[in-house]
Amino acid sequence: MIRNLKKDLPASLVVFFVALPLCLGIALASGAPPFAGMIAGIIGGIIVGALSGSQIGVSGPAAGLAAIVFAAITDLGSYENFLVAVVIGGAIQILLGVLRAGVIGYYFPSSVIKGMLVGIGIIIILKQIPHFVGFDNRPRGEFTFFRVDGNNTLSQIINAIGSPTFGSLFIGVVSLVLMIFWSNVLAKKAKIFTLIQGPFVAVVLGILYAVFTQDNSFWGISAKHLVSVPVPESTASFLNQFSFPNFSVITNTNVLITGFTIALVASLETLLCVEATDKIDPQKRITPTNRELFAQGVGNICSGLIGGLPITQVIVRSSANIQSGGATKISAIAHGFLLLVSVIVIPNVLNLIPLSVLAAILLIVGYKLANPNTFKKVFSLGWTQYIPFIATVILVQFSLLIGIGVGLIIGVIIVLIKSYQNSHSLHIKDGKGDSSIVKMELAEEVTFFNKGAIMKELDNISKGAYLDIDMLNTRHLDNDIKEVLEDFLWKAKDRNITIKITSKEGVVENPKSIIGFFK
Repeated sequence: MIRNLKKDLPASLVVFFVALPLCLGIALASGAPPFAGMIAGIIGGIIVGALSGSQIGVSGPAAGLAAIVFAAITDLGSYENFLVAVVIGGAIQILLGVLRAGVIGYYFPSSVIKGMLVGIGIIIILKQIPHFVGFDNRPRGEFTFFRVDGNNTLSQIINAIGSPTFGSLFIGVVSLVLMIFWSNVLAKKAKIFTLIQGPFVAVVLGILYAVFTQDNSFWGISAKHLVSVPVPESTASFLNQFSFPNFSVITNTNVLITGFTIALVASLETLLCVEATDKIDPQKRITPTNRELFAQGVGNICSGLIGGLPITQVIVRSSANIQSGGATKISAIAHGFLLLVSVIVIPNVLNLIPLSVLAAILLIVGYKLANPNTFKKVFSLGWTQYIPFIATVILVQFSLLIGIGVGLIIGVIIVLIKSYQNSHSLHIKDGKGDSSIVKMELAEEVTFFNKGAIMKELDNISKGAYLDIDMLNTRHLDNDIKEVLEDFLWKAKDRNITIKITSKEGVVENPKSIIGFFK
């Protein structure tokens, strides 16, 4: 891990600047104290980051839980009562990890996961446009398409474009251009521009701009267009920001139901994020899902005990970590310490960061998630991939869980159609004696339902083995299985595993790629 510090520390700064406004914004959208979001971000980074088996995932408060938290605080009567449900939810997650329920995440098709990533990227872009132009009547806003004030995401953008704030818009545009130029031009010229990340420079520039223009009514940026972190006046006032659960309501049926709901939704969001981040991990590492559920459970217990929001692994921060070069869990842990230090030592400095600069950072993160090339790749795979993908992208704009749920249902229907046309089964035959030969005979129909079993079998193959993959009888090989095999080809080299693929197209030993080999 030490040799990766030059990658992890700069990445942790980027994740910190992405996480800071999200922690505060999700707290506000959840109807919770702003400090509750910071607590969740700190614990998600330090405690969950240390316990997790994920090297690139980042945990913290999640926008997908905002609506559940908002309703629960109201229904349970107080925030202290709600914290009991958070602790209960964490305990249930630990139990799920012990019972090895993490395998659930493997049964979501890649088209739905990609649709979730693209959909979240679009949400980020649409939600940040008002802040980018300096329209911060509700700083850090709400995360649903339809807002409680009667507006929606699109009407908010129209209102924002019609009422921009010049100073915010100016420094936002400058920051966006700077970061694009930094990554596409400067980073290719000298190593120093890869060690010092563009978003960090943009934030420093934004702070300097806010300081030097604060007395100018036209160029300056007013306080409502800047980050707003609580500023404690003393140790006592800092400690007073913590809340503690009211365990006298632990037997309340509504509290127990809320705790179970938090555990279920937080676990599902975490497992989907794990699957998504593993796909975009440059090193193609696989996160142990049961350990992840255990880590999330411990994190939620700790967060609930001191007044924090529920925690999940979150795709926005995780993808920002990967895109910024994060290589190990040090980046996630370091970002947690940065959040902790910031609320204690430099809250006044943080309160000089223009929201439009943070919006510029998030616009780039959103674009990378919703890259147009993803649409092209999915459409090239055929209707079985792009129909659930498009459905997920569209419906995630209104609800993360509904989008994922509908996408999954469509994926299952497609599998049932394929299964009706071509029955399928999976056969795996081990070599005998000292031959170290493993024969994997794929069935007539292999779909994403078989992904978990195939991944497990491939991971159990010993080093130096000879793997014979027989696809002579295979009529349909799902794109998810192709991706699993493609990832395994990359790992097999390090494990000295020889691979032979036999299909109707011929026999190939140690193929360079699966994608396109079987049609």
